Amino acid sequence: MFDEAFKALPESPQAISVEIYRERQQRFLSQYDIGDLVIVSSLPVSTRSNDVHYPYRSSSDLLYLVGWSEPNATLMMYHQDEQWVSHLFVQPKDTLKEIWEGRRPGVEGALRGWAIDRADSSDDVYQHLEQLLEQAVRVHVRSGVDSVVDSLVIAAIEKRDRKRQQLGSGPISIEDPSQRIAEMRLRKSDAEIEHMRFAAEVSSKAHELAMAATKDGIHEFQIQSIIEGFFVYGGTSGWAYPSIVGCGENATILHYTVNNAQCNSNEIVLVDAGAEYQGYAADITRSWPISGVFSDAQREVYEVVLEAQEKAIDACRVGNPYNMPHEVARRTLAEGLIRLGVISQSLDEALDPNTGELRRWYMHNTGHWLGLDVHDVGIYKPDGTPRLLEAGMVLTVEPGLYFGAWRPDVDCPERYANIGIRIEDDVLVTEDGPDVLTHSCPKTIADIERIVGSA
Repeated sequence: MFDEAFKALPESPQAISVEIYRERQQRFLSQYDIGDLVIVSSLPVSTRSNDVHYPYRSSSDLLYLVGWSEPNATLMMYHQDEQWVSHLFVQPKDTLKEIWEGRRPGVEGALRGWAIDRADSSDDVYQHLEQLLEQAVRVHVRSGVDSVVDSLVIAAIEKRDRKRQQLGSGPISIEDPSQRIAEMRLRKSDAEIEHMRFAAEVSSKAHELAMAATKDGIHEFQIQSIIEGFFVYGGTSGWAYPSIVGCGENATILHYTVNNAQCNSNEIVLVDAGAEYQGYAADITRSWPISGVFSDAQREVYEVVLEAQEKAIDACRVGNPYNMPHEVARRTLAEGLIRLGVISQSLDEALDPNTGELRRWYMHNTGHWLGLDVHDVGIYKPDGTPRLLEAGMVLTVEPGLYFGAWRPDVDCPERYANIGIRIEDDVLVTEDGPDVLTHSCPKTIADIERIVGSA
């Protein structure tokens, strides 16, 4: 089953080139002055239990600027000899540790094929930092990542010795560089889009395989295992976020991740799962009947959500405010629920954010930025008003309706009890209109009913 699906995948993209990383660094550093020191640290290794660690995943900002994914790394960028220097501190070669944990590129490897000018051992990072701080005017670092870096920077700014009084040496301020990096990351390059498209293709095929394997009595974790197994089999690094697989009432819990219930033929399963390829995430949600055929009630809810999603995707166009897809989806969902008799208010009343009945059944936003993080960086309202969409931005579109009969705060219609439907795709904004990166993942009722249970 996996082998045939694997053969249908496009060829995986090559790693992003050194030239692209160099160009990113140049654009990023063009925002800074000669006396600035920029520091980007990798995230720390996290312990799962005793001496077992969670699988390591580095800082997205470090991945964006250099592509370096090993732990215990620090990037420092500063001006020297009339040019900017990218200085990366990495784990040194250590034969004993490499025997146990795997080969390391080391300092020598970092200087071959990476977009950096200088490399040193991470053992020496704090010594170098102290020297660079004496020459810096402003320090740009995200606090809370490396506590030693934080303390050295603060100490350097607070330092009031004779040398500073005579020469004016040492930094005078701290700024977080994350927002400047975020503005760059918000607009994807062709190479990034290629990586995201591949992650989307693998994720789409994984969902289709899970649909085909679905049958009465299957467990949520079995559906999860098919999807996440193909993420790896398809050549990605695995999931981009913990998979949500919820049957029946579990489909009405937005971030349900227990995934341990058995699925019955009269239930809908909601699956929210996406793969990550070389740091770039996909994010897909599909909902399908365990029986392979939608009941009348399930079909009614599904058709409303699908209509809302298709209209919201069409609103992902250059020049539209980022929240237009959300408003379009809300309006379509409200209209649909009024037709079904679930909402008794007028359309305007139903859409009221405080008293409208729509919020009982649809309580989240319709999308978010997507990229190196599944909830990617980028301010939605940079000047207090919704940002206008631009070519190169990628966002999810994911309306849903959730009729949790278990909820004490609402009177759930018996006809739709425990039906949870969400449909989510990843959409690239282009000058020619929305480009759905996840278009190959089945979502029409006809396709779903043809595929579910077919394995």
